Amino acid sequence: MAAVQNPNADTIARFYAAFAALDGATMATCYAPDVRFEDPVFTLRGKDEVMSMWAMLGAATRAGSMDVWKLEWRDVEADASAGRAHWEAHYRFSATKRMVHNRIDAAFRFRDGLIVEHVDRFDFHAWARQALGLPGLLLGWTPMLRNKVRAQAATKLALFRAGAR
Repeated sequence: MAAVQNPNADTIARFYAAFAALDGATMATCYAPDVRFEDPVFTLRGKDEVMSMWAMLGAATRAGSMDVWKLEWRDVEADASAGRAHWEAHYRFSATKRMVHNRIDAAFRFRDGLIVEHVDRFDFHAWARQALGLPGLLLGWTPMLRNKVRAQAATKLALFRAGAR
């Protein structure tokens, strides 16, 4: 990993180091209370929602695929207000037990050294092919499948949050 350019780049690196270790407490210290998170599956508002998502994903990883969990990050850049990074996750998708290698480009906005916006972009069709198999291959490019995955993920997160209280 290259030398850190500024405190916001350090926050990104600290976030991914914690994520690689599934250390939710440290990940949470990187986010502002009013953080917004978005990716092709989730759109979340507030630290509680965002950290619940990471906790849910971490619990699924611990439960079934710690043997294959791996997260790498690179190309961390940041200035006083924004940053970006590339990260890749290797894991077993809990719903199908299929292996996934997801490649993600992240963009961040900062306020007072904390992440206030975190946007992850990845090829949903490529993810769906790996995670869902034939249905993902055939339908992963369609809004119908994306909306179905989003709805299922939202339901799982709501159930997870209800059980975590």
